[in-house]
Amino acid sequence: MKLWVDPAASAPPFEQLRRQLADAVADGTLTPGTRIPTVRALATELGLAVNTVAKAYRSLEADNVIETHGRSGSFVSATGDPTTREAQLAAIAYADRVHHLGLDRAKALALIESALDAER
Repeated sequence: MKLWVDPAASAPPFEQLRRQLADAVADGTLTPGTRIPTVRALATELGLAVNTVAKAYRSLEADNVIETHGRSGSFVSATGDPTTREAQLAAIAYADRVHHLGLDRAKALALIESALDAER
């Protein structure tokens, strides 16, 4: 996803950035668990002050759009009702584990389908 700031826009840069990220989460471009760039990296990429990007991130955190895990970075938050949120968190944990194990996408999805089809 490419982010940008229009210096001629009436909205301040932090709001332009906040809106782009919030819209990307809302439309599914950025999915729960997606890591977003660090404040410093994004500030450098966009030619903005670190505090400008940090202000946008703080606003997104306050709205539960993103969450920051210290040195691990910032990620798109799981969203929705409690059941959906719990399922998203489980899916994120599964995806992390699958990547760690080196399984490809097709195998990981086949395992999920098999688990969902199993009688309980």
